[in-house]
Amino acid sequence: MYPPAQQAYDRAITVFSPDGRLFQVEYAKEAVKRGATAIGMIFDGGVLLVSYKNANSRLLVPESMKKVFEIDKHIAATASGLIADARRLVDLARMESQRHTLAYAEPASVEAISKELCDLMQVYTQYGGIRPFGVSLLVAGVDSEPRLFEAEPSGALTGYLADAIGSGKKEVEEFFEKEYKMNMSQDEAIALAIKALKKSGDLQIKPETLEIAVVTMKKKEFSVLSQSEVEKYLK
Repeated sequence: MYPPAQQAYDRAITVFSPDGRLFQVEYAKEAVKRGATAIGMIFDGGVLLVSYKNANSRLLVPESMKKVFEIDKHIAATASGLIADARRLVDLARMESQRHTLAYAEPASVEAISKELCDLMQVYTQYGGIRPFGVSLLVAGVDSEPRLFEAEPSGALTGYLADAIGSGKKEVEEFFEKEYKMNMSQDEAIALAIKALKKSGDLQIKPETLEIAVVTMKKKEFSVLSQSEVEKYLK
């Protein structure tokens, strides 16, 4: 149990603790750490997203657990934490992307959409009666170059060459520090991402539990790999 003084800061989203912490935001980050691992990685000429699905029952239909969300043709996101929160954020990002296209007659940049998401997430950390979004997002896409951003529950936005969110974040990032190279081909990048997932814990990695999406500078349109294509990479 927390001491009575800390419990007061613990309950109020708008009150800082004496040591400068917002406990509700920290709890939202803990919700992300309990989520399934997701990976984003820039490779030579494109960017990919790999998400693990906790299909821990044979009665469950893996296809119903969508973990990669298309925001625009050239932008997609994956999430870890409360996926219901992620769907709400993705819907808002889609609307913002459409507004940008209508207003400026050109596709929105990956960074602009990521900033809009983070601005909204930050608003939910400073008003009473609401709670922070319990989810982190990896937003990936191509504009002038391949881009990858992580959006945290606090509203912080960080750009990465390779990144992971969820329960295996620490292990995957340590692996990438040693093994990641920017000039990798698409095949090499997917193989490295799957290898990193295997380092992140005792996961049942099968074609039906992995969702892999790729976009390249050449095509500028996200495509999700089929189960047969995923199976080739696993072999």
